[in-house]
Parts: sequence; structure tokens; C-alpha cells
Amino acid sequence: MKQLLALLLTISWLTTSAQQYKTKTDISYYADSANTGDAYIAERCKLDLYYPADKKGYATIVWFHGGGITGGNKEIPEQLKNKGYAVAGVGYRLSPKAKAPAYIEDAAAAVAWVFKHIQEYGGSDKLIFISGHSAGGYLGMMVTLDKQYLQRYTIDANKIAGLIPFSGQAITHFTIRQERGIKATQPIIDTFAPLYHVRADAPPVLLITGDREMELYGRYEENAYLARMMKLAGHKETTLYEMDGYDHGGMAVPAFPLLLQKVAAISKQVQ
Repeated sequence: MKQLLALLLTISWLTTSAQQYKTKTDISYYADSANTGDAYIAERCKLDLYYPADKKGYATIVWFHGGGITGGNKEIPEQLKNKGYAVAGVGYRLSPKAKAPAYIEDAAAAVAWVFKHIQEYGGSDKLIFISGHSAGGYLGMMVTLDKQYLQRYTIDANKIAGLIPFSGQAITHFTIRQERGIKATQPIIDTFAPLYHVRADAPPVLLITGDREMELYGRYEENAYLARMMKLAGHKETTLYEMDGYDHGGMAVPAFPLLLQKVAAISKQVQ
């Protein structure tokens, strides 16, 4: 039995490693009119698409980079490559040059682009997952839970297959508070907080944070509160994982397998 299992795993690995992938870089996800009218949009609001070249109907992970909404650049995490999925690594405008809700609007525009164009590359618009680390997790939570942002593109946020943020801020992001002159240690829950938008009909949610004693500010506790309030609101598919022994930056690498497991499980259900 063990020999058979080993053989099957080897075949699976060889099949995955033999898969051919392509990368299309610097795709502008806003309309040309926005790019010509705003140089900062033209500079920052682009995505890279990494996708299987000879496969159809695959899932896509939209990945938002971290950096406190003040730094960072679009990226395709190595841990998501060669897994049979597409990855859209998204860039967005940064504070202080841009102010809320500009970067949330950017995140929504990028997700909308993926919904409207992924089939052109062979992917399924029924298998679009939203993820990202830290500030990227926050942006993903906002465009998924606050439906107004995707409604501007006539897209129902409930069509997102799954939301899997890594250590995302569940209260109003500290950079938005700083833009208003509020110190980072003063918690706020308003319309810029994912917690403000808890609802029973949201897509499946997998929240992942670092160790509560090692995390940035109260990041674990925020996510635990979000998980509790989602369940109290009637949401049936919210799960929270705490990565013991890992701090805010270090939790991402061990979290990727959980993300991939969730994508695989939901993809199997949808297909």
C-alpha cells in the first residue's frame, strides 16, 4: 500500500512539474482613459498573470502584496508556482501619494479584470480566489466583504470562490488611521474595516495569522473577532488558523500550503 501511494505521489509530482506555464507582465487593469489621465495609476495599477499554458478551467489566485499600503510591489509568490493554478500578482497605489479608498478601488479593479478576462487565458471565472499578506490580506477582505467595490463593475462579490487572507487587518487599517491623524494603537471599526461588513452570504473564508504573541499589533485577535462575528452573522464557512511560533512576516511561508489546500478543496466542489 505504501509503495502504491509513493508511486501515485511520484506520478502526481511529475505531472505537475511537467506542466508548462506562461507569464504575461504589466497588464493594466484600468481602462486606457484612466491610465492616460493619471500617471500614478499608469505606473502602479498593473498585474502580472502566471498561468498554465496547456490546461483549461483552472483556478486563479489573486495575490495582493503586503507593505502597510505604503510600500511593496506586485509579486508572484514562488510557493504558488507550478501548482496547476494561475496567479495574478497585483500592484496598487500607495499611501501617502494615494489616500483611502483609492487602493481599495485598485484592488477591486484588478479583481474585476480577472473575472472579465481569465477565460481568455483558459481559466474559470467560477474559481477566482482572493489572497494576500498583511496589507494585501486587508485589501482582499475589503473587496470581498464590502460588496460596493465590485458592484461598480457589475460583479457580485459572492462569485469569489474563496477569501484566504494572510494576517490581514480586520479593523480599519492603521495606514488609513494615520492618514486621518489617528495613532496606530487606537483601534477603529468603521466602513474601512472588514469587520464592519460581516455577512452571512459571503464566500468561504479562511483566516490565517501568525502566533498571537508574536504578531503585529493585535492581528490575531482582530481576525479571531472577525471569525466570531462572521459566525454570529450566520456565515457557515469561516475558519481561523494561528501559526504557532511564527511572527507577522514569517507566517506567510507555512501558510501557503493551507491556501493551496483550500483552493483544491473548493475547486473540487465547484467542478
